Amino acid sequence: MRVLLFITLALLGSALGDDVAIEENVLVLTKSNFEGVISSNDYILVEFYAPWCGHCKSLAPEYAKAATKLNEEESPIKLAKVDATEEQSLAENYGVRGYPTLKFFRKGNPIEYTGGRQADDIIAWLKKKIGPPAVEVTSAEQAKKLTSANPVVVFGFFTDKENEKAKAFLGAANAVDDQVFAIVSDAKVIKELEAEDEDVVLFKNFEEPRVKYDAEIFNEDQVKTWVLVQSMPTIVEFSHETASKIFGGQIKYHLLLFLSKKNGDFEKYLDELKPVCKNYRDRIMCVAIDTDEDDHQRILEFFGMKKDEVPSARIIALEQDMAKYKPTSNELDAKTMEAFVQTFFEGNLKQHLLSEELPADWADKPVKVLVATNFDEVVFDTNKKVLVEFYAPWCGHCKQLAPIYDQLAEHFEKDDDVVIAKIDATVNELEHTKITSFPTLKLYTKDNQSEFDEEEEETPTRDEL
Repeated sequence: MRVLLFITLALLGSALGDDVAIEENVLVLTKSNFEGVISSNDYILVEFYAPWCGHCKSLAPEYAKAATKLNEEESPIKLAKVDATEEQSLAENYGVRGYPTLKFFRKGNPIEYTGGRQADDIIAWLKKKIGPPAVEVTSAEQAKKLTSANPVVVFGFFTDKENEKAKAFLGAANAVDDQVFAIVSDAKVIKELEAEDEDVVLFKNFEEPRVKYDAEIFNEDQVKTWVLVQSMPTIVEFSHETASKIFGGQIKYHLLLFLSKKNGDFEKYLDELKPVCKNYRDRIMCVAIDTDEDDHQRILEFFGMKKDEVPSARIIALEQDMAKYKPTSNELDAKTMEAFVQTFFEGNLKQHLLSEELPADWADKPVKVLVATNFDEVVFDTNKKVLVEFYAPWCGHCKQLAPIYDQLAEHFEKDDDVVIAKIDATVNELEHTKITSFPTLKLYTKDNQSEFDEEEEETPTRDEL
């Protein structure tokens, strides 16, 4: 096998030209070789990365693993990477605004990569883009090999591939990019696989190994949602690899479980909570967050939580501007969590808004300090014009603005009808104002309308949260 792989790599290098380096089966592209490699390969996935980017570092081993597996399969699909900090003109040409950015070139035409960040997800997405939505399976042995090679495979059993259910299944297969779908039409093979005509069954290598679709409604959207839900663990552990599936999935409500692995919280709570999460999994996704991880501290900050509050739980509603909800009890047992989720869906939970304590000297300096509790009183004073900077302590643009903003406040300090103020929007939340990027500047005039609304580009992505 090693000899074969060496020969394959040698031939590949020859075909690509001597100026294309290969690192862990990933082609290294530069401005000088980019067009040549793209034009000589029908299918190539390109990662635009930055060496200092944490997400890129997390992706690197999975990306290399996917490239190696595709090479071993002698697939026509190639994986490549571009250091966007060195090849800035290439990055600009393809609209790269963040890292990593992945684009799939199919016969020279680029499309956005929308799959996951683990090797199996990358491979499944790519194969979907160059082949049929569902693999034709003609024997039980082929089915066995397919399920052994993939963590999740969705089978549709249809002797008539032209009926409405079969079309709905294939429509879902075409819409879900990062899972492998298979279709079986031979009645004998269907029986050998212990299925019935028009069954849809999801096979996976974790938790329940075989799950049958049993909903009364059978259409493309319903099957698609079912697949996306069932292909994830009952409780998903948050990581760089799972973040895109968590935030990009169909389920827009998340029950977040803040736990410490070092303290044994995962072992103590997750098994008890799985039945609750399973009961509601088509409506709310359960996500376990290891608060011992340094990369996850921003999530605690986003929820205004301290480490001494762990273990704890929150609900976040992505479609409600990332609205947060806090349980009335700190207990993390199944009964308490079920009541928390049920109360949320009944609409009887009030949104949890963060607020700092009001500093005693909040008005002593030219730039007045606002928190959630004094915001309305100061800003909606009809006798004043109030300019407010909504900032984040970690925001680079905010730090650059700070001395200029201080000078502005000093200039207007003697104007009784002008107030220059700031509020840390990461720990102070307002029901009437949602901030999505930092710094955001708003001018509130005497009629309490914002005449001036300026936002900078530094926005925390969901992956960063």
